[in-house]
Amino acid sequence: MIFLPRALPCFLFAILLVCTLACEVERRRSDAELRLNPQQASGRHIYDQYCDRCHEPYSSRKRKGPSLQGVFKREYFSVSGMPVNDQRARDLILFGRDKMPAYSQELTQQQIDDLLAYLHTL
Repeated sequence: MIFLPRALPCFLFAILLVCTLACEVERRRSDAELRLNPQQASGRHIYDQYCDRCHEPYSSRKRKGPSLQGVFKREYFSVSGMPVNDQRARDLILFGRDKMPAYSQELTQQQIDDLLAYLHTL
């Protein structure tokens, strides 16, 4: 008869859980793998700092805000119903709306241009 330490089943369960969760997480692709130009790569960095906490970039899974995957492939923004174009997106970034904060005091025009260039790649 084999005697196992009491903690071993819990340890094995934890290992199994971590492996299961890790398999569901996709590795983040590099800027080069995504074929981003320098402006788009800069926009991705801005996205990571300001947008990613609320908006999922590469899946339809929602966080606090709607996913931005394919945002410029849509006819209308999902929450506001406004037509999707650069000027409307710029206005949303600058002035916010509903739960989305305004970033007019935090982002420069160049940063917003870079962010929009990146959003077009999603």
